[in-house]
Amino acid sequence: MESVDTLIHARWLIPVEPPATVLPRHSVAIANGRITAILPTAQARTELTAERSVELGEHALIPGLINAHTHAAMTLMRGLADDLPLMQWLEHHIWPAEAKHASPSFVADGVRLAAAEMIRGGTTCFNDMYFFPDVAAQVARDAGLRACTGLIVIDFPTAWARDADEYLRKGLAVHERFRDDPLITTAFAPHAPYTVSDAPLERLATLADELDIPVHMHVHETAFEVRQAESERGERPLARLERLGLLSPRLVAVHMTQLAPAEIERVARAGASVVHCPESNLKLASGTCPVVDLARAGVGLALGTDGAASNNDLDMLGEMRTAALLAKGASADPAALPAHEALAMATLGGARALGLEREIGSIAVGKWADLAALRLDELETQPLYNPVSHIVYSASRCQVSDVWVAGRRLLDQRRLTTLDEAALGASARRWHDRIAEDRTPEA
Repeated sequence: MESVDTLIHARWLIPVEPPATVLPRHSVAIANGRITAILPTAQARTELTAERSVELGEHALIPGLINAHTHAAMTLMRGLADDLPLMQWLEHHIWPAEAKHASPSFVADGVRLAAAEMIRGGTTCFNDMYFFPDVAAQVARDAGLRACTGLIVIDFPTAWARDADEYLRKGLAVHERFRDDPLITTAFAPHAPYTVSDAPLERLATLADELDIPVHMHVHETAFEVRQAESERGERPLARLERLGLLSPRLVAVHMTQLAPAEIERVARAGASVVHCPESNLKLASGTCPVVDLARAGVGLALGTDGAASNNDLDMLGEMRTAALLAKGASADPAALPAHEALAMATLGGARALGLEREIGSIAVGKWADLAALRLDELETQPLYNPVSHIVYSASRCQVSDVWVAGRRLLDQRRLTTLDEAALGASARRWHDRIAEDRTPEA
């Protein structure tokens, strides 16, 4: 009999590839962190032996969820300023708080808290955009979580860098530090068209091609952003990015709530990816990403939570449900974005956006064993006719029981194995006290 490191026996295996596939009573074999076999459980029990066997008799096993856009450290600002428009929220609350508190220790503690929340919600990879990306990457790696670390670029000075040259210089050093790490990849992360000028954008477009990494950016997030660009520059932000060489297969464009039909076609022709963050967009009243039209045009779609300061959680199961329902309501079509497509956006779609589709995003032989198990025998998910529908429309993240990244079990029957829950809670309380004390009266 062939020996493997781990055998996972699941009631339902949902590989995502091929689409809309559900495999009852199937098993996954893992060796050296990668999937080596997918086969019926009865066959697995007779043909394979394992150092560890995991019985998931009432569970669905899915690819680990991929949060394709977040600001992980901002978990420490969860609920800091709610029920406000985007620019008021940023200019009067978030940016002042960051000016006072953004630091390596803030990022380290915030990313640890985010990592715990994401793991407990079935997320195995996140695409981050924030200051001190070196710290964020190391914390993710220490937790065993996969991350695409954003090499932030912005025109104005922050605690991380003084100007575009320093942002790029420091970002390149982070890329070099982690370029051979199996868990950490990098992407250039210019904040937005309205915060980054032409020269650094042109430079990072060239560097992204040289380094073969994505460019992760907020684009067309609000109508105000687009109107302001038209007024000040005489062109819409997407047109400007195209002129500067950034509208390409490398572009991971986040939000995209304000798109004309011709712009959708240009995004499709360019091969760029769009990350839909439905709950953050709804909460900030930023608009609605035209997911159905983008999908019909052939644009690659992924899902993200945005940061916990604007969402206010990192719950990818919740994003799937909201995305599916919003697509139906916005298009007046109940068949728009069915459950299996929402799950694909949250897994394989994210992997494609990050250039990682050969490594993660589906349950396939040869890929990393990044997996999440959801217990579906709770009363809230009974009776069960279709496990994919239940995952998207009924299940909560509290039903995520086990999570693996590269075959390493990060969540074992709801228990974190690489992070200290009590220490995380104490850290969050300390930051709350510090940030609340330093807020100005008008904030």
